[in-house]
Amino acid sequence: MKKFDTQEINHLISYRRAVYPVSFSGERIDDAVIEQLLENANWAPTHALTEPWRFTVFTETGLQKLANFQADLYKQFAMEEGSYVESKHQKLLDTPLMCSHVISIGLKRDPKGKVPEIEEVEAVACAVQNMWLTAAAYGIGCYWGSGGITYRLEALSFFGLEPNDKLLGFLYLGIPKNDWPAGRRSPIADKVRWVKE
Repeated sequence: MKKFDTQEINHLISYRRAVYPVSFSGERIDDAVIEQLLENANWAPTHALTEPWRFTVFTETGLQKLANFQADLYKQFAMEEGSYVESKHQKLLDTPLMCSHVISIGLKRDPKGKVPEIEEVEAVACAVQNMWLTAAAYGIGCYWGSGGITYRLEALSFFGLEPNDKLLGFLYLGIPKNDWPAGRRSPIADKVRWVKE
């Protein structure tokens, strides 16, 4: 029995886009909307009900705290490795401040290890997709970035994560200042095989 407007759901899925922070207007999103994104994330599929997603929400002056932390950490390890680039450092300082909210995306490993890590990554990705679709439904720009400090062990504790956990990136959120971007996908028929007999 059909309980939802499936045409509307289909439209929402094809409407979702990556909207980059440089395209945000500076207008603030109501915290209640962010709470709804997080509630919807919590209903993602999860093998053995491990619910591995962990989020930290940065907003208001918390955005500056995030910017300073990631820029400082990047500078520290990049200088040691001889890979420092001033423009990357500046981008880490600037990008969070373009946003209304930034949500760190963490994976909390099940201490019993009963679920393979890849399945936990997949569960977190499903949670992020739930947030992203919800953001699109509200007309909120959203982008999942995984550069900078994302895969650094030194970053984990700042986001409430432990050494066996993973930081999988950041969800950047803001109100777009321009028209919603157009979508681009090649036909699904090019990516599917059917076996009927």
